Amino acid sequence: MCGGGGTRAALQRGARDHGGGWYNRGTETGGVSGTPDKDYNLIWYVEACLSNALRLEAYIADAERDKDTQAVDLFRKAQTDSRKGADIGKRLLRSRLADS
Repeated sequence: MCGGGGTRAALQRGARDHGGGWYNRGTETGGVSGTPDKDYNLIWYVEACLSNALRLEAYIADAERDKDTQAVDLFRKAQTDSRKGADIGKRLLRSRLADS
């Protein structure tokens, strides 16, 4: 539904971009951030989905200004999917945090 991008080489090395820069998979297990990986990854995913939905708002406005209905439709669908991903992620995160 949504997520961060990255270079092919970085992805092949097992690195992930969590919004704050690249790090190698497996190096952060909660000792640095104070959050176990499964929760951190979920928080990152929700933030990425919400950021994507916000960014798409600008793309929708640009496409509307240009009267590009195909792009408007595509960006609206992507925005809906990003919001859906955020909602699913928030529900899962909420349930995990309630159990801790």
